[in-house]
Amino acid sequence: MGNSKSGALSKEILEELQLNTKFTQEELCTWYQSFLKECPTGRISKQQFEGIYSKFFPDADPKAYARHVFRSFDANNDGTLDFKEYMIALHMTSSGKTNQKLEWAFSLYDVDGNGTINKLEVLEIIMAIFKMINTEDQKHLPEDENTPEKRTNKIWDFFGKKDNDKLTEGEFIQGIMNNKEILRLIQFEPLKVKEKLKEKKH
Repeated sequence: MGNSKSGALSKEILEELQLNTKFTQEELCTWYQSFLKECPTGRISKQQFEGIYSKFFPDADPKAYARHVFRSFDANNDGTLDFKEYMIALHMTSSGKTNQKLEWAFSLYDVDGNGTINKLEVLEIIMAIFKMINTEDQKHLPEDENTPEKRTNKIWDFFGKKDNDKLTEGEFIQGIMNNKEILRLIQFEPLKVKEKLKEKKH
């Protein structure tokens, strides 16, 4: 009975995703059906991925950020995301363990994929994040982080690095574990999301 629901989703991929994400078999099968509706080929292109992000952020420009997120999840660098890569992306960005999320964040900021992060790479991602914050929300940012350059300087200072230093993955993860303020600065959390979370708590 389970098989008919899962369509062409193989048992191996289903088992692997159940192990590596918090999704149940039923949820994965449902996701798979909607994934195939959106992407009949079973793969998402960079353009489609940008389109998905644009729906989430209609009043901002998420294309640059979506491109970086896409790159960080295209595990085999073939320019598309298959269902497995897509679900792992969803899991990591929504509910992954802190360490998993930080490993992902490192690969997001390691723009050239050489295993270290430099200050220019941080600036590139922060600039992409700023494009997703609408102008009104940008006005409410603290004075020392209200431009991509200021925010990048603040992050780099927190890590205790000089301008041309590099960050390894270990330093990146350790630095954030030791200082939650860095986590806030490297993440994209629009004010609206925070407000919605507050509403849920009441």
